[in-house]
Amino acid sequence: MKVTLNNDSHEVTPDTTLISFLQKLGQEPKAGMAVAINDEVVPSSEWSERLLEDGDRILLIQATQGG
Repeated sequence: MKVTLNNDSHEVTPDTTLISFLQKLGQEPKAGMAVAINDEVVPSSEWSERLLEDGDRILLIQATQGG
C-alpha cells in the first residue's frame, strides 16, 4: 500500500497504524504535533488505533515558537 506524508510517498503494510508509521520514521509523539489524514485532523488519542489505508494523504505539522 502507498500513503503520502507531506508530499513524500511511502510503502506500508495493511496493518500499519498511524503511530507505528510515525515511529518508523523517527517521529515520536510530542506536544505541539498534529496529524491530519485526508484533510481530517486525527486526535492523538486515536493514533494507536487508526489504521492507514491505501492512498491516504497524511499531513504532519509541528508547532514552533517564534517571536
